[in-house]
Amino acid sequence: MKISVIGATGYAGAELVRLLIQHPEVEIDKLTSESFAGKRFSEVYPAIKCDIVCESLDIEKITSSLVFTALPHGKSAQVVGKLLDRGMKVIDFSADFRLNNAKVYSSWYGVTHPREDLLSAAVYGLPELYRDKIRKARLVANPGCYPTSVILALAPLLKEKLIDKKDIVVDSKSGVSGAGRNPTLKTHFPEVNENINAYQVTGHRHLPEMEQELSKIAEDKVTLTFIPHLIPVNRGIFSTCYANLTEKLTTEDLLDIYADFYKKEPFVEILPSGIFPSTKEVVWSNRCRIGLNVDKRSNKVVVLSAIDNLGKGASGQAIQNMNLICGFDEKTALE
Repeated sequence: MKISVIGATGYAGAELVRLLIQHPEVEIDKLTSESFAGKRFSEVYPAIKCDIVCESLDIEKITSSLVFTALPHGKSAQVVGKLLDRGMKVIDFSADFRLNNAKVYSSWYGVTHPREDLLSAAVYGLPELYRDKIRKARLVANPGCYPTSVILALAPLLKEKLIDKKDIVVDSKSGVSGAGRNPTLKTHFPEVNENINAYQVTGHRHLPEMEQELSKIAEDKVTLTFIPHLIPVNRGIFSTCYANLTEKLTTEDLLDIYADFYKKEPFVEILPSGIFPSTKEVVWSNRCRIGLNVDKRSNKVVVLSAIDNLGKGASGQAIQNMNLICGFDEKTALE
């Protein structure tokens, strides 16, 4: 099957190409890049053996059955709409179709949603929650990296109504590639190296996405306090989630619940009692590793999750979604 990638030379786009060239069921038809139009992909990323020449975006020239769009929010929606009008299926990396409510989107992203009419058609692309819907979707909104780590960490607790939904604290740390490929002062090497700093403390744009999806799981409004941090590594997200239990439970009780909740999930690993994840265990993979512990003194649970922000947090998850849409084995090119 022929596929195309729009916005192929950003970090997420490049990781997507790296995975796609290993996929036995697909062939890359076109790669677009405004910054590197006319250059072979392998000139931009010599470590990835792909000699396709990148082109400027011309939607009329896109003829693939399925298209990945890795464009900034606000710019992606119009392109996605035109692709859907041409009968193609789309997996979109931006935030443009993750939020169900256009007013919520506008309040957090500062722009009027350019294709509000398509919001009802979009399926949130977290296979562990929406696998059956993804299989039938024409438009998949690939989740954000922070939300993937947090939703997978908290879903079993909220599904079983085991924690206080109004008092959840999440502390997340991300590698610098999560900020994208365009350089800024905050991502400049001397600023990032040997440094850890919190950012968007008053409200990160991924917060409404997390609360939206967690509220669906809980069947009630969920409120998070979410603080992201930038750490001096290239890849990886580590999220630590704190919540008050609504009943007396042990670590072993909760591990049994998590193991049952994710028993059929090929990319979610629940760690034994006393073992906790780290980012080095998941980089270059589509895996999410989860560990947890109950603090008996305070009756709080601490859930820790680790993913690769470019893997399960972006491109690996997009391949997983493509496999579902196309009827391929879900694990193809991801193991």
